Amino acid sequence: MGALEAARPAGHMLGMRRRTLLLAPALAAPPALAQAPSDRAAIQRVEAYFNTLTTLRARFLQADQRGGTAQGTAWIWRPSRMRFEYDPPEPTLLVAADGQFFHWDRELRQATVVPLSATPLGVLLRSPLRLEGDVAVAGIERSGGFLRVAVHRAGQAAEGTIMLVLDEEPMALRQWVVTDSQGRQTRVTLSDIQLGQRFDSQLFAFNDPRFREALEQRR
Repeated sequence: MGALEAARPAGHMLGMRRRTLLLAPALAAPPALAQAPSDRAAIQRVEAYFNTLTTLRARFLQADQRGGTAQGTAWIWRPSRMRFEYDPPEPTLLVAADGQFFHWDRELRQATVVPLSATPLGVLLRSPLRLEGDVAVAGIERSGGFLRVAVHRAGQAAEGTIMLVLDEEPMALRQWVVTDSQGRQTRVTLSDIQLGQRFDSQLFAFNDPRFREALEQRR
């Protein structure tokens, strides 16, 4: 561990683990499986659900296998836009827009930017969403009224694996699980879901506060 990491408070390290697990690549995604006709029908229902979904606002609870948890509010505006605003004391803000995924650490005042297409969550924002071709279905499972579909980009396992968990009747997104290369998982569960709301586009505009402050200092 470097000196900077050693100096950071434990709560911050938990936050970094949560953020890393949410966005980190999974280097060993399972191969796509042969699909039964019933599986293909289920996949088509998932595609239809996402392709008719415009906006979603929800509370979220994020948990990792180390016992770290965080919660906050999520906004999804398909296609291509997403915002996760974490409740204090977690210092994290995540914004997806314009093909980029922005991570802002309010405590360290550091911004990280990665291509949206290189994150597991990029699958949720595709338009249209097609779970075929360059998106491989790694597995399908039904139990307890839920449908679980694990996917990753075909030939790009290093970009990550995400399992979508949906209610089957009526179909609704309830959770997703990101798995990393060592089998560690981050689980994001949605509650108080509201659909079809109008969002202010500025919710998804990320302007690094450091740039604004630098401009103000020059005045």
